[in-house]
Amino acid sequence: MAIQSKTKDRIIDAAVALFNTKGFNGTSVRDISQKAKVNVANIAYYFENKEGLLEHLVTTFLEGYIQEVEAVITDLEEKGPTECLYKLIQSLLRYHHEHRHIARFVYREISLDTVLIREIMTTYLTKEKYYLKMVFEQGMKEKAFKKLNIPYVILQLKGMLSMPYLHPQYLAEVLHVFSHETFFIEQYTKELENWVHQVILEPMSERRLYVKMSS
Repeated sequence: MAIQSKTKDRIIDAAVALFNTKGFNGTSVRDISQKAKVNVANIAYYFENKEGLLEHLVTTFLEGYIQEVEAVITDLEEKGPTECLYKLIQSLLRYHHEHRHIARFVYREISLDTVLIREIMTTYLTKEKYYLKMVFEQGMKEKAFKKLNIPYVILQLKGMLSMPYLHPQYLAEVLHVFSHETFFIEQYTKELENWVHQVILEPMSERRLYVKMSS
């Protein structure tokens, strides 16, 4: 079983690397088998074909992503919307950072209009919207958040969470910021928390959270 697991992992690592450099359509099953140093039959055994491998990568990434969201949302009533929003940002940035190579590929695929992506939209991404909407609605109900246009604020948040991992070359070559570094994730988390403070929170909400966390 251990050997099988290592073989599967090699296939996944090779596929992600090739998809990110040559694109999904520009990569053949033989390319993947050669880079992974496995027989083409191994890819058929684990994933059936290249499309099965694509589905595995996208769904595995998004399942883990939703699990991160759900782990935070379970504490919404106890912790409150402000603390939950901060925790969501911290957890999701960490998740992106740990899976940055797959994140880059997945976000690029999500921009395409395919049958698989439409299915993804109606499952994982609709569920994510439901949870984020819950946090923002609770925050406005408790007057911890400003009156927000929820679809637009979700759009802003998702854009900021995904951009560094969708465009790492732009960050490195133009902005000279390196999204793979630990320093980046620490600094960028602070920047998104500052966005929450400036754009989302009512002025007194931050003070109430500080008093709550200090007591």
